Amino acid sequence: MLQTHCGERPDPTESSRHGEYDGPVERVVVLALDGVYPFELGIPNRVFGSAEGRYEILTCTVDGQPVRSSSDFSITVEHGPETLRTADTVVIPPFALSQLSEDLPEAVAGALRAIRPDARIVSICTGAFVLAAAGMLAGRRATTHWQLAPLFRKMFPDVDLDADVLFVDEDSLLTSAGAASGVDVCLHLVRKDHGSELANRVARSCVVPPWRDGGQAQYIEQPVPEPSTAGTAATRHWALERLGEPLTLADLAAHARMSLRTFARRFNDEVGMSPGRWLIQQRVIRARQLLEASDLPVDRIAGEVGFATGTSLRQHLHAAIGVSPGAYRRTFQAARQS
Repeated sequence: MLQTHCGERPDPTESSRHGEYDGPVERVVVLALDGVYPFELGIPNRVFGSAEGRYEILTCTVDGQPVRSSSDFSITVEHGPETLRTADTVVIPPFALSQLSEDLPEAVAGALRAIRPDARIVSICTGAFVLAAAGMLAGRRATTHWQLAPLFRKMFPDVDLDADVLFVDEDSLLTSAGAASGVDVCLHLVRKDHGSELANRVARSCVVPPWRDGGQAQYIEQPVPEPSTAGTAATRHWALERLGEPLTLADLAAHARMSLRTFARRFNDEVGMSPGRWLIQQRVIRARQLLEASDLPVDRIAGEVGFATGTSLRQHLHAAIGVSPGAYRRTFQAARQS
């Protein structure tokens, strides 16, 4: 198996092992603003650049000139704001808090105006402040780093901020929380564009999980619980191997050898959601994988992942991503055949 190392793109011949890709290539343009965080600036290139030729990634600034990073060096790029006019997806990485303002500098506002109306726009962490200041998030659901939620709400009360999630997908506008959630949202777009199989390969190449459980709630500072060697990770792993079974909270608590109350509290502390909600989420994820990669009937998939009926699967899938199983399957069958 080909081995890649941090910072290197996979060998182009690797894509041929999974079928040579000759479909349309998405252009991703990363807009580096003054005070940009270097780590997050590199995330789009690392994730999309590992997607076996599906994406072209370019980096620009608002004037084509170097920008200061949040660290002790500046960053020189090859492109200016004109590149934004050609973007299918634009990513705005975070930048230093000292640069935050309710009013956008004219150079930044002008760069945003260059983005095509049909392009997707993705923000990471403080990048959401730019979209909100431009009026793009008014009346919409969005997220940013949980530590910045009070400031964001004060500055932009017209935005429906959800500080408990890792990212929010509002179709053409996607916002994500701090740092590593930039990886989450980029992997989400790979999964959305090309299916779970490719997203999983990209995640393995980048040595990151293809999907992280829970939301920002699990990272918010909380009082330290009483010392204990017990946790719920082993039970979550056990449950994932038995999604097709009618698991109950009592089953999970018994496996973890905890009382119902203790298990539910500890699970929520570790994962950021209730056991029941987590089970539904995992079943939907598994159902999506089967819809993408198999021709099994919907009722059969429902049974495989632990939903009582095909109707139940349809309801939960629609609640999660807003489409029916049939529509979801057609989207990814078309992607595989293109």
